[in-house]
Amino acid sequence: MSTDTEIKTAGFRALVAALGDVQAEKFITLLRREPFDYTQWHRTLWPEKSVEEISDAAMRERRGAD
Repeated sequence: MSTDTEIKTAGFRALVAALGDVQAEKFITLLRREPFDYTQWHRTLWPEKSVEEISDAAMRERRGAD
């Protein structure tokens, strides 16, 4: 199990890898500036997938990370 600091570091590195330095900083600024409802965001993230499909994908990812 990762610590909070390890998760934040890995998350920021993933953002930088995907978006680049400037866009990653902008993304974080946007999240901090605007109210953000994580639960609502997740409800609309994969509208075409069932809960079971998302859960199965998460379990496969978890098994691959061990």
